[in-house]
Amino acid sequence: MAKKLWLSKLSDFSAETIIAGAEKVIAESDYLPTLHKMLNACRDVGMPAGLPSPRKAYEEVCNKPSPKAEQQWSHPAVYIAGRECGWYFLANTVESKAFPPFADIYQQYCERVVAGEEFTVEKPEALPETSLKPATKKQALAQLDDLKNLLG
Repeated sequence: MAKKLWLSKLSDFSAETIIAGAEKVIAESDYLPTLHKMLNACRDVGMPAGLPSPRKAYEEVCNKPSPKAEQQWSHPAVYIAGRECGWYFLANTVESKAFPPFADIYQQYCERVVAGEEFTVEKPEALPETSLKPATKKQALAQLDDLKNLLG
């Protein structure tokens, strides 16, 4: 049953990736790898060029200034994982609590990239400099009355 579990979990990787992952884990550890370590090693070895590790991606997401969509990203999956995790959450939560959910989301996007899916960073549409149609005096007074009522 253990062999079937390993086979089912590693079936997404090529034989070369599995061998390279096994060599990496064996070189870095005194013991034979667990399935979890083996999966992580295969993901690291099988990552396409330009796709950073989860730790590097987290650091990139946290260090980029706003507006985030305007920045240059190492890979669009990094931006999309940060956006999905939540910019406010990442900026205002300690790393020990923010990194695990980000890493999970980022790993899902990495798997989609490995499967061949492509992502792009969509730049948001800019707001117009001025309103296309100015408010009439009646509309402006009505909005002013609404604000007065709101504030008491």
